[in-house]
Amino acid sequence: MTPPTARTCSRRGDTPAITVRGPSQRRISIAALACYKPGAHSRPTYRPVVHPHHKTGGRRSFARADYRNLLIRAHRQLGRPIVLVWDILNVHRDRRLRALIDAQDWVTVYYLPPYAPQLNPVEGIWSLLRRRCQADTAFTGPAHLMRALRRGLRQVQYQPDLIDGCLTGTGLTLTTPRLQRQ
Repeated sequence: MTPPTARTCSRRGDTPAITVRGPSQRRISIAALACYKPGAHSRPTYRPVVHPHHKTGGRRSFARADYRNLLIRAHRQLGRPIVLVWDILNVHRDRRLRALIDAQDWVTVYYLPPYAPQLNPVEGIWSLLRRRCQADTAFTGPAHLMRALRRGLRQVQYQPDLIDGCLTGTGLTLTTPRLQRQ
């Protein structure tokens, strides 16, 4: 768990060093949706997953069931249909996940063009987290990292202007003309 570094200082001529406890035997994945609705506060919906056995052949990233659970949770929280704009991550385009989404009448999916993270507002949220809750911190373990991530996401959640800024940074608006469905 090498920490992101925002600032360091040391004596002139000395290279600053950050001490960490060593490599983690666990892996953490987190997926988020930036939820926008005209006339309402913007909010993130997120789902973290700890993969404790990824070194021994266990799961190393989000699975179909994790994405399904995230979408169902977002639908329940929002109480409305979801228009999902996804990047082209291979799991997002998986035929089984696609069949699962197509079976729901409350989800519509559009895909971003390849290599276009600048169009994804969630990338702005990750940037905020790296600069706020992860900067200059050597995490003592996965639990410490999870606490920091949850706290950072809660702080972002209670500041809808930050989430609106992530959308503004993409150049997209809620009234952007319809994208081509793939």
